[in-house]
Amino acid sequence: MKKFALAGNPNCGKTTLFNLLTGSTAYVGNWPGVTVDKREGTYKKLGEPVKIVDLPGIYSLSPYTPEEVISRNFILDEKPDCVINVVDATNLERNLYLTTQLLEIDVPVVIALNMIDAVEKAGDKIDAHTLEKKLGVPVVTVSALKNTGVAELMKRGWEAAKNTRKGVTVLKDTPLAHLVNDVKIALEGKGVDNPLFHAVKLVEKDEIEVKDHADAEKMVDDFKQTFKDDTFGGDFEALVADGRYKYISQNFSVVYTRKGEKNVLSRSDKADRVLTHRIWSIPIFLLILFAIFHVTFSENFLFLGGLFPEDWDPCAGTAFEGVLFGGGIFSPGVMIFNTWNDVILANLFGWIGKGLEATGMAAWAFGLLNDGILGGLSAVLSFLPQILILFLFFSILEDSGYMARVAFILDRIFRKFGLSGRAFMPMIMGFGCSVPAMVNTRTLADDNERTATIRVIPFFSCGAKLPILTAIAGAIALSSGLSSPDLITYSMYLLGIVVAIASVLLMRNTTMKGDIPPFIMELPAYHAPRFSSLMIHLWDKLKHFVKKAFTIILASVIVIWFLSNFTWNWTMIDGEEHMNQSILASLGQFVQPLFTPLGFGSQLNSYGWVFAVAAVTGLLAKEDVIGTFGTLAAVFVGTVIDTEADGGLAAVQAMIGGTGITIPALIAFIAFNMLTIPCFAAVATAKAELPSKKAFRWTLLFWIVTSYLVSAAIYIIGSWWWTSFIFAAALAAAAAGIVLYNRNKRLKSQKV
Repeated sequence: MKKFALAGNPNCGKTTLFNLLTGSTAYVGNWPGVTVDKREGTYKKLGEPVKIVDLPGIYSLSPYTPEEVISRNFILDEKPDCVINVVDATNLERNLYLTTQLLEIDVPVVIALNMIDAVEKAGDKIDAHTLEKKLGVPVVTVSALKNTGVAELMKRGWEAAKNTRKGVTVLKDTPLAHLVNDVKIALEGKGVDNPLFHAVKLVEKDEIEVKDHADAEKMVDDFKQTFKDDTFGGDFEALVADGRYKYISQNFSVVYTRKGEKNVLSRSDKADRVLTHRIWSIPIFLLILFAIFHVTFSENFLFLGGLFPEDWDPCAGTAFEGVLFGGGIFSPGVMIFNTWNDVILANLFGWIGKGLEATGMAAWAFGLLNDGILGGLSAVLSFLPQILILFLFFSILEDSGYMARVAFILDRIFRKFGLSGRAFMPMIMGFGCSVPAMVNTRTLADDNERTATIRVIPFFSCGAKLPILTAIAGAIALSSGLSSPDLITYSMYLLGIVVAIASVLLMRNTTMKGDIPPFIMELPAYHAPRFSSLMIHLWDKLKHFVKKAFTIILASVIVIWFLSNFTWNWTMIDGEEHMNQSILASLGQFVQPLFTPLGFGSQLNSYGWVFAVAAVTGLLAKEDVIGTFGTLAAVFVGTVIDTEADGGLAAVQAMIGGTGITIPALIAFIAFNMLTIPCFAAVATAKAELPSKKAFRWTLLFWIVTSYLVSAAIYIIGSWWWTSFIFAAALAAAAAGIVLYNRNKRLKSQKV
């Protein structure tokens, strides 16, 4: 099977092209020894299947980043049959820099001039035929977004792969041409593959090449002693870069024809005047985020609830009663959530439950299957629609090119907290799921920045924590007389963001000091996302969620059911109301005192262990908390409560009534589950992504300590308001101490 590699700058449309070529055959892993995505798939529309390898987005083949080293080593060592160089046609001059390096390698190259539709839409023209003649390799105009020219691209790549190709350099008219040729001849004599590429890199004083070819490097040093450039002196790397850019500039002007004046702004540029405005960009982004959450979660869409009677529901008496309306119009996200649960899951699991009951199986078997497995899965799967909707909106923002702008906008703010704008994307992904968010930190080159970002990602409440928030917030609203639980829900989201910011500030000013790496990002032109790409993104997220639901969560649900229905004598308890005699109850009573400073410990009655157990099961998977509520509420109402219909609200109310837990303690419970160790899947991901085992152990401790201290502060301040002054004084003293320590240390280093 032939092997094609896709190489190109970040945001050149390479991933869109990869998804288009490979479709459902694509899979993601890691490159050997490094935590950088390795994407592979198969193209099946040629004479035989072709393996497609999507290399990381890079600006050059110099060893400045892990991505550049990976791409370089793959092309040199794996020797793909063809390299498809994806070039952003709207930024031709900048993208061709990488092209000039690829041309120096002895490998067939085909240029995919992508986003040609955007060029034509602007009224500009690119003479691909002339560019092909100048570069000496096939050039094909394509639009991965609109699926035009792709078949021709792969056909030209297939033809190119049949022949060998010798590398050529654009440096032939530079003062270093003679030196490059001499070094190349010397490397050829030693039997080195791709001698031209290695020769140019030796002239640049590439650190990898210097180690591998010491003799040839001496030739460069000898030449350097006799050479002096008026502009760059003896900086050969600058001379090589200058030679490449001069070649590109000369040939770019010939093949690229602009309509009208050069200074006419494109539509993307005009949009950026508003969307990336120094003042208005942040409020616009926050407004967009609010709109996303409003459309996904609001039970009062567009705040129209006051226009309708409280009992208004045009669908009353139908299968959609309470699904679309509830004294007002529900948001699209809530409508889909209600339809999925009240119409689809309710009927499906209801039929399965009746079928199980009709078999006349033993009580323990029926309890395990119906109350344990089915009840747990229904609680987990009930929130699948809203999670997917949230991912859909974020995918649209990313594929349209807007998210790249947001990262650029936030860079100047993030730097004040010790992070670059690149950290934004993993953090915002944390609202969906911590696992892909942590994986996305691979784009961060600095280990300290990456470690700090991974540690705070769980503080951005993922979709799995949403059931906890909505159930407890709803119960608090009913207990306190609030008209809507939205205030509590949004406050908890805000709390997570505030704790994340404070944590980063603390880490970057104490244990993780260091310079903030520069943030360079190519801003693609705005475009409408491709439907197939969005579906591929959603399918990836769905696969992850379902895999988690039917592995970790299913296993934990079975364990919880067993522990809550059996005693230490291995006998099944007689009725759920006697669950206080179960193994789970005794374990819960054992750990209950640990949560006393948080408000749901020893101060509750003998049944207060239910909250301690729910907090512990949340360490397995946050989705387990709601399922646990439904099971443990049986202690107070005598039967397992179905959490599917109301998202666990009735179960929480029963537990509040049975334990007498206070509102500050409930809010502390929410905060603890939001900030503590995330689910096992996220923990495993963190272990894989963090730079060392030591960093992983400290991260676990960080999550535990942070969640415990913040939750304790919430409970104590909520119960005794005057303690807020004590906490404020302690925080001020700690901040002042850190500032003074760093100042004194800086002054000492300056004196030395």
